[in-house]
Amino acid sequence: MKNILVTGALGQIGSELVPALRSRYGRDHVVAVDLREALPDFRDSGPFHRLDCRDTKLLARLVKKYSVDTIFHLAAILSASGEANPGKAWDVNINGLLSVLEIARELGCSVFTPSSIAAFGPNTPKDYTPQDTIQRPTSIYGITKVSGELLCDYYWHRYGVDTRGVRYPGIISSVKEPVGGTTDYAVYMYYDAVRKGRHTCFIKSDTYMDMIYMPDAIKAAIDLMEANPDRLRHRNAFNITAMSFCPEDEAAYIRKYIPDFEIDYDVDPVRQALANSWPNCLEDYAARVEWGWDPQYDLDAMTREMLSVLRERFSGDKGKGNGRKKSRR
Repeated sequence: MKNILVTGALGQIGSELVPALRSRYGRDHVVAVDLREALPDFRDSGPFHRLDCRDTKLLARLVKKYSVDTIFHLAAILSASGEANPGKAWDVNINGLLSVLEIARELGCSVFTPSSIAAFGPNTPKDYTPQDTIQRPTSIYGITKVSGELLCDYYWHRYGVDTRGVRYPGIISSVKEPVGGTTDYAVYMYYDAVRKGRHTCFIKSDTYMDMIYMPDAIKAAIDLMEANPDRLRHRNAFNITAMSFCPEDEAAYIRKYIPDFEIDYDVDPVRQALANSWPNCLEDYAARVEWGWDPQYDLDAMTREMLSVLRERFSGDKGKGNGRKKSRR
């Protein structure tokens, strides 16, 4: 990777992937693109353009202008938001991807596109879900993710476009509060623990789902795109995970550091139905063997760091950077 473009750059993943890429490859070698306007500090940190990724002509102009060779395509409508507007989810998630793939085919770019545990459905094996298994999702978000995996495979086999991706579990970040995801309860629980000492959860207490801390999610995207293509038997997309837990598990680890933390439940039937259709835990052997996937954070290390960073932020101390330390499991 020499010159990189990131769509959906202001989203949950993009807002942390862009700085990581700029630190690694140089600020002028990473172009950030989003439909929204960026804050000044983000705009000033490197090239930024406001545009819709479905605008193929304008996006292609940027790829040519900056001699882009790698595209991280992150722009998407998430699970709960997708259920509220299925037509928009299909349009953004599929037509946006198709636009990027066509540009990659014409201009010789590699493409990273994240898939999700939502690509699985109720007929998928729930425990240690295999890399290759039945995928019959019941959400429009999941349907777009399966379709996206197949589209990327098609462009690899038909046109030789170097497409790669991972199936992300729920992503937990101390930097940006998410919107529209089913696994977001896990993020809000940390925020509420620090701000209020209690949390009302919209997912049932014993619902297990895979999760990953953002530093590992960023590491996975970069490591996969830097991997030797000759080793990749699976491309779109690799199962990855770092931990699997339910709301009660997370609450118990929070109480190690905030003993008086309380949790109650007001279950959202839409998001609960989505969670019920997804795996309890994934098997990520293919990612470990084919490109060396090795997550650094478990639930305890992540909880300790999340609470530390959020306490610093909400105390009014801006700190240095995002306050992250290298907590390891």
